[in-house]
Amino acid sequence: MIIETNQACDLVIFGAKGDLTKRKLLPALYKLEKSKKIHEHTRIIATGRADWNTQKYIKIAEKEIKYFLNEEINIFIWKKLSSRIFFCNIDVYKPLDFFRLKKILNEKKNIIVYYCAVPPNTLDSIFIGLGNANLNMIPSRIVLEKPLGICLKTSKQINDQLSKYFLESQIFRIDHYLGKESILNLLALRFANSFFFYNWSNETIDHIQITVSEEVGIEDRWNYFDTMGQMRDMVQNHLLQILTILTMDQPKDITSESIRHEKVKILRTLSPINISNINKYTVRGQYCSGFVKGEKVPAYSEENGANKNSQTETFVAIKVNLNNNKWSGIPIYLRTGKRLAHKYSEIVVFFKKNPINLFKNSQSELLQNKLIIRLEPNANIKFDFIHKIPGLEQEYKLESSQMKSNYFHQKYSKNIIDAYERLLFESIRGIQSLFVCRDEVEEAWKWIDPIIEGWKNTENNPPQLYMSGTWGPKNSDLLLAHDNRYWHEFN
Repeated sequence: MIIETNQACDLVIFGAKGDLTKRKLLPALYKLEKSKKIHEHTRIIATGRADWNTQKYIKIAEKEIKYFLNEEINIFIWKKLSSRIFFCNIDVYKPLDFFRLKKILNEKKNIIVYYCAVPPNTLDSIFIGLGNANLNMIPSRIVLEKPLGICLKTSKQINDQLSKYFLESQIFRIDHYLGKESILNLLALRFANSFFFYNWSNETIDHIQITVSEEVGIEDRWNYFDTMGQMRDMVQNHLLQILTILTMDQPKDITSESIRHEKVKILRTLSPINISNINKYTVRGQYCSGFVKGEKVPAYSEENGANKNSQTETFVAIKVNLNNNKWSGIPIYLRTGKRLAHKYSEIVVFFKKNPINLFKNSQSELLQNKLIIRLEPNANIKFDFIHKIPGLEQEYKLESSQMKSNYFHQKYSKNIIDAYERLLFESIRGIQSLFVCRDEVEEAWKWIDPIIEGWKNTENNPPQLYMSGTWGPKNSDLLLAHDNRYWHEFN
């Protein structure tokens, strides 16, 4: 068992030259240093095959932090952070190189955290190298980035190999959405507020919509994205994580074991989608050229390095059903895509209409109450409700208004923690509650794989093209229209 601690550690970064380290890890470490969350004797050991020394890497790291940090770098904070940094030249495909790392680690005998910011095909060599050098012993821990495989089979292969060298209590699988403050706040919203706690089931809710919309395209990641697609890249982890937190039963406590247990239960209730019903419950699309924020952008098939005949989806919409007593009959609509009209993430909970309309003489149909939870940008909560229009008329005239609370964002905007900053801190402390267990990953793949296979095996059903800067293919609207529903409009 990993003991939660604030002791000094050696943070070893595999992939120190990579894009993730530059964009996310180095700025997050700077902010942790700024907030004095890093133990005085903690070290940062960057590894790579480059023929660099420590001073060379420190200069490179400073340049990257200045470029990607959303604030001006403070010379005193940087001096403190840079004093922790060491560079170790390692080729992970050469097991003997890990003994060079071992020599550095033995100097301090700190708790060791290995952060694998590397492609999945590199992981096996890292596991073997650490194991051969006996660098995998408790209380060391290892942090893994998504994707863990591209299907259930490959995910199991990675996890099986990983389990040869590390216990589950040592493994920290990242989904950076779980580090976002707005996602964490969902737990408080649901389980600390009695109004929502007692009105959160198929007795009161009509349906739920979850949208994660992106304005960007694939950003020169063709080789990665064309293998993954939007389903693997976004739905398999991010959207399913939101869904499980939104629908899980109250855990017995807020420990990692209890929360993960409830999330896995939800994943196991997902109704299967396969070739027999795939056209009824899913829509996939691929962006063509258009305009985003007034700027002309190319089609997916015109991106750098593109295969013009690619059938990879950049947009997915799915109607999800859960087979349990609490949510039976309540559809959850998922939608995510690239090159859409706006960048935002939002949950919209539509409540059932009152079955008896007392005001039908003036209002033929009552509107639905809606709870709108904006996750980003500018996290806030809005509630649509119906009220009487003031006046002396005998008839009740009604209208819909909106209560909005952005108090959380206004009060704490300066204190909002970046997801990677939080997840790095939690992995150093040894707290697993914000990380994904093996069962979660594999249950998600069990549901995702038949959908992807169904798309491949459905004849003459390529992704539908949609113009960049719009809300995706028309069939996305039809998915809801068949149920007499509509996507909530962005505002």
